[in-house]
Amino acid sequence: MTDAEPSLPWEKGLEGRWRRILSSAPTRGPVSWLVEFLVFGLKQAWACVFGGALLAVIFAARLWYPSDALLARNDFLTLAAIAIQIVMIATRLETWRELRVVILFHVVGTVMELFKTDVGSWTYGGDGILRVAGVPLFSGFMYAAVGSYLVRVYRLFDLRFTRYPRIWLTAVLAGAIYLNFFTHHYIWDLRWVLLGLVVVVFARSVMHFRVFRRTYRMPVLVAFALVALFIWFAENIATFSQAWSYPDQEGGWQLVSVAKLGSWFLLMIISVVLVTWVYPPRAPDAAAPGGLSSQSR
Repeated sequence: MTDAEPSLPWEKGLEGRWRRILSSAPTRGPVSWLVEFLVFGLKQAWACVFGGALLAVIFAARLWYPSDALLARNDFLTLAAIAIQIVMIATRLETWRELRVVILFHVVGTVMELFKTDVGSWTYGGDGILRVAGVPLFSGFMYAAVGSYLVRVYRLFDLRFTRYPRIWLTAVLAGAIYLNFFTHHYIWDLRWVLLGLVVVVFARSVMHFRVFRRTYRMPVLVAFALVALFIWFAENIATFSQAWSYPDQEGGWQLVSVAKLGSWFLLMIISVVLVTWVYPPRAPDAAAPGGLSSQSR
């Protein structure tokens, strides 16, 4: 856990329990790497608990929610999302400090949803009363789920960075990216220029993350791409569950265009800048050269 945020009871207890279970595992060889992989997967799953729970509810509602229920499916999804968020805070899976970022993700995402649905980028079903200008309120929670994942993964993996760009520069870049999501409908689409700027700004930045006994290093750009790919997979599940639809899915579901990966990659910059409001980037205790590798800790 980071020094900036005290360990949460559930996470502290789970980490202590797993450390006791795995303490007898070899420190070298294939078994040690298998243990690291197992812990990495468990931590990722734990970081995704908000998004995973919401996605599971969306998928389950697609399969089993009655079409003639008094409560519209979209309203049910909104109430379920609110319940998940309440549980996250009540059980201290999230801190009140982190909730600020999650709420900000919700607001930023909802504003984008209102605009994008108005210009026809995607559409939602027409049922339900818990909506604003045709956008169901649960849509903002999908952005909040990304925020929840990022703040939790920051804490669970004790993220540190070398050669992280200036915060003001990343904020300006994030603002330009967010603005382009709106303006490209009326003027030139600058996403390729912005992607190039992201590569230039973050090219030398390296992320350090602790798994179990080792701390690993990965270029920040690679981390952005992997998270964008993961979100794209989740987006396919959500559109298959008819949470929303893109124009090319109106006649029947098909995979979301891989071009959306670029949008999610750019959205990662906005997301990371919002997270730095709670967790300013910190240098590792002992900085190591960049590149994908590992070191004992």
